[in-house]
Amino acid sequence: MAGVTTALSNLTEPQPAEVLAGAGRRKPRRFGRAAVLVICGVYFAVPLLATLLFTVDNGNQGFSLSAYSDIFSVAGLWPALQLSLELAAATIVVVFLLLIPAVIAVRLGGQRLRMVVEITCTLPLVVPSIALTAGFSTVLRWGADNLASTPFFQTLNDIQDPNFPVVLLLAYVVMALPLAYRTLDAGMRVLDVRTLLEAAQNNGAGRLRAIVTVILPNLRGALLNTALLTLALVLGEFTVASILGFTPFAVWIVNGNSAGQGPVTVAVSIVSLLLTWALLLVVSMTAGRRRGAPADPA
Repeated sequence: MAGVTTALSNLTEPQPAEVLAGAGRRKPRRFGRAAVLVICGVYFAVPLLATLLFTVDNGNQGFSLSAYSDIFSVAGLWPALQLSLELAAATIVVVFLLLIPAVIAVRLGGQRLRMVVEITCTLPLVVPSIALTAGFSTVLRWGADNLASTPFFQTLNDIQDPNFPVVLLLAYVVMALPLAYRTLDAGMRVLDVRTLLEAAQNNGAGRLRAIVTVILPNLRGALLNTALLTLALVLGEFTVASILGFTPFAVWIVNGNSAGQGPVTVAVSIVSLLLTWALLLVVSMTAGRRRGAPADPA
């Protein structure tokens, strides 16, 4: 019996040649992964380093941080940034109000409802920003020509208020729908929404209360990712705002470069990029701790 056991163990143990072959296969894989990481790092790092050098190289004076110190005094930055942040906050709220009921209905409904919602939310991907802006411009011109004698004309003027252009908010909501829907739907797929709602309702909660107190807390990660994606979209969007004649953050950066404030506007871009990266890092670390936290014994 001992001999049979020894023979079986010898057959199951990897032989030296097999071990060497396995190690040989692992080395090219590791080398390939390292090469891809190095190429990607160089691809992203070189432009950033060149941009950073542009902001600190002050011609004959050499190294200077004046571009970063001038951020706090440059004209037009803070109104433009405030407008973008207000539009981003409003866009996030509207997107949540539209998509959270939609993704819950999709999970509770049938396949036909899923197809309708997915097609509707994916349509903005196939519509270029120029075409979307042309549509808004056409509607605004038509309203100015045909609604001048109606009470709706004042409403048309109000949605174009430079202090808070609602028409720009509507455009951003449309542009944010594809990514926002996919992010929320991915977070919703890991939940058994029907069971959670039934359990909450069996404990006396209404459907709205069950959604707010049970479903949404389990969607914290997806909601936060959706908010960050929407914020990045609004802060970086240029085409629609520029053509419609408004000056949020991205348009101000381009106008500042045209006005000879290149180093300062580029410094602002670098600072905003670093802050965005830091925020994403904090979010990912927080989500990682939440996933790795031990389950509640209760």
